[in-house]
Amino acid sequence: MSEDFIVNAVVRTDKGKGASRRLRRVEGVPAILYGGHKDPVMLTLKSNEVKKHLEHESFYSHILSVAFDGVTEKAVLRAVQRHPSKPVIMHMDFQRVSADEKLSMNVPLHFVNEDTCPGVKAGGLVSHTVTEVAIVCLPKDLPEYIEVDMSAMNDGDVIHLSDLVMPNGVEMPELALGEEHDHPVVSIHIRNASADDEATDDGEAAASEGDED
Repeated sequence: MSEDFIVNAVVRTDKGKGASRRLRRVEGVPAILYGGHKDPVMLTLKSNEVKKHLEHESFYSHILSVAFDGVTEKAVLRAVQRHPSKPVIMHMDFQRVSADEKLSMNVPLHFVNEDTCPGVKAGGLVSHTVTEVAIVCLPKDLPEYIEVDMSAMNDGDVIHLSDLVMPNGVEMPELALGEEHDHPVVSIHIRNASADDEATDDGEAAASEGDED
């Protein structure tokens, strides 16, 4: 994990929608830190710092350091509530992590060698069916993303969940549910030339009929 995200916060005691609205008016973001067999803590974050963090994809699947009142606790981001029409962060949820307890996370997929694989070079169309996967692992094993190598893909090839290479210590619970849960992740197919020609012929025929009128 290349990044080291520190989320600076202060403890807040006022609660309720009114208090949250007042916080947002002064560029504060209400948040909560919970889990880890401890009491939840209500926090206030700085809006400008939060927005910078959220620009990084890895912030969403990373062990974060939440610092407040002279202490730092390890946590993961569980939820971000955004205003439906304004660039405002309404609320954030963080969950503490314990070194010896597994956690469930969604991590993004990074597709590599897509432009250079044989199927694409031959004119194939790429269809991404899955862009992130649910995993279970200890905090120390949490990957920022899972790499999907498309270098050997040809026309008609499909990569399924079971084809993904998981890092050491990382499990994919979906596969334990049976073969029907081994969903396709990405596929390549060649555009049907005969169908295109047929559509072109139909169009030309319709245009000819219009000319006769």
